[in-house]
Amino acid sequence: KELSPFACSPTDLSELLKEGTKESHDRAENTQFVKDFLKGRIKKELFKLATVALYFTYSALEEEMDRNKDNQVFAPLYFPLELHRREALVKDLEYFYGEDWKEKIQCSEATQHYVDRIHHVGQHEPELLVAHAYTRYMGDLSGGQVLKKVAQRALKLPSTEEGIQFYMFDNISNAQQFKQLYRARMNALDMDKNTKERVVEEANRAFRFNMQVFDELDKIGRSLPEEAQDGGFPVHDGKGDRRKCPYYADSLGRLWTTTEPPRAGHKSRSTDGAFCVPAGEAGPGCPYHAAVALAKQPLVQLVLAACVALAAGAVAWYIM
Repeated sequence: KELSPFACSPTDLSELLKEGTKESHDRAENTQFVKDFLKGRIKKELFKLATVALYFTYSALEEEMDRNKDNQVFAPLYFPLELHRREALVKDLEYFYGEDWKEKIQCSEATQHYVDRIHHVGQHEPELLVAHAYTRYMGDLSGGQVLKKVAQRALKLPSTEEGIQFYMFDNISNAQQFKQLYRARMNALDMDKNTKERVVEEANRAFRFNMQVFDELDKIGRSLPEEAQDGGFPVHDGKGDRRKCPYYADSLGRLWTTTEPPRAGHKSRSTDGAFCVPAGEAGPGCPYHAAVALAKQPLVQLVLAACVALAAGAVAWYIM
């Protein structure tokens, strides 16, 4: 039986990387930053800082890739037109920070450690550059596409894709086919067993650097104030006076836009664009409590867990 040109064996570098970094994948997926991101709990300021970290990371990575574009230990994986992200990140930073974005950003401590390692590898151990390129770009083409949709929805970014250019690969028409090509190129690299093992070790190191950046962002995120959601209302935490809940009809006192009285429990749009339920029909509780009670139901928890698991699986190749 003739083998596919993309068939892999247990000794192929792509397979060794997949198996050798599985545990790191799992740990990265379960960092608080990634879990919150998947659930759409990403503050705009934190997303901006994550974009800054990506900018410095990819600037270093692509500088070293350019340096080694003719070096046979890396040259077959040099796809600047298809993969390079620096220019896309510049557009995102211009969107978030303005034309003077360079004066408003700085490289964080965790990101600087990552950047320093990439430069060391590119200048002294270029064969290990494969690990950093593979870890980043294959992730961007896989789970990164899930995060793009989450960010666009959670942060209410324009449908014209400003702010998420990083996730757009305009010169790759079929991501799955390109990933197969990339892995085939990796498997064809002239590397002995020892070098392959070092590449896998370096990929795990890259995961650790990324997780350190995640943890750093998570700490920053906890110090940021809660952002307004759903038309400018802060999210109610279910504590204290229920009348302070932004969705509690008695405290809203908004007007119906329809000329006919609504049915009990029916939602309509008020004159200022928000949704409300008229006083007397809202019931004595805040919708927050109703949502929490529903979320505590075993079946609902099972469905939610399944959804999160599916989303997490989709970002298995995505780091940061």
